[in-house]
This record gives sequence, C-alpha cells and structure tokens, in this order.
Amino acid sequence: MAEKKIRMTAKGFQDLQERLDLLQNDRRAEVAKKLEEARSQGDLSENAEYDAAKDAQAELEAEIAELKKKIELADIISDGELSNDEIGIGSYVSLKDLEFGDELHLQIVGSVEAKPFDNMFSDESPLGAAAVHKKVGDVFEYETPAGMVRMEVLSITRGDNPWPDEVGSTEGEKTDE
Repeated sequence: MAEKKIRMTAKGFQDLQERLDLLQNDRRAEVAKKLEEARSQGDLSENAEYDAAKDAQAELEAEIAELKKKIELADIISDGELSNDEIGIGSYVSLKDLEFGDELHLQIVGSVEAKPFDNMFSDESPLGAAAVHKKVGDVFEYETPAGMVRMEVLSITRGDNPWPDEVGSTEGEKTDE
C-alpha cells in the first residue's frame, strides 16, 4: 500500500530541506565531537556524558530519518494550483468571528507546517478543514472545546504574506526592527 502524500507549501518544503541540511551537516558534527570527547574520558560503562551523547545521537538520527521521510512524501502545493477565490493550502485568510466581531488573520498550511501560535493552521485542523474551499463572503462553523464558532471569510490572498508581522513569523513574536 502506497504511503499517504504530505501536502505542504513550497516554503514548508524549503524549511524541511534547510532543517535536514542543518542536522546532517552541523548537528551531526557537534554530536560526533561530544561522543569523541566522552570516549576519551575512559571507562564507558560508567560514563554519563557518553550515555548522554549516545542518546543525543539517537535522537538526531531519528529526526533526520523523519525529515527525509517527510521530504520523500511531500506533495508541494504551488501558489497557482488553487484559485485566489477559494481557500486552500498556502492561502492567507482574513476571517471575522461572528459572535465577538474579532478579525483573525491566518495562513492555511499542510499539517507538517502548522504553527497555531504563529497563526499557521493545518488544512486538517478543525478551523482549517472547515475553511478549505470557502470563498469570500462564505460563513462556516467549526467546533472548539468551548463550542461551535461561526466565521465569515473576509479576504483570501496567495503569494507573499500580506501580514508579515502577524502570520507565519518563525519567532512567534512581533519585532520592532
């Protein structure tokens, strides 16, 4: 049985590749150095530093294997693949909470890219799944632990982030620079 493709934006794919490169080239060398230093301390059977370095090496190799698998299964969604009139992976969306009147600016992304605290919601999350394929003016509902939430789609854009200080920040914070 074929494995399920992992849908993601081109930016998400690039981020995975950069992370893999960092781990394979920089982190592997750091871990190897720590292992070598721990080995040089003599008896390995009672060497806590050696055990910690071996654990770090195992964690690193597991993350590298996971990233390679995600890259292998990647189904990259191009900006032109879906209409600007309809929400899909890669869309930047402005929504209005119909109960409280608050506006929410977010991006719909693939599940491996999701960072809810940076307003990047997976197309498989309750909000993302409910929003996908909606158009400007559409009203939709999704369930939260606090109950149903009704949202109206105010705008949909693709391409560059229209809210650079709010959506997709890798730091999760605004900067004054």
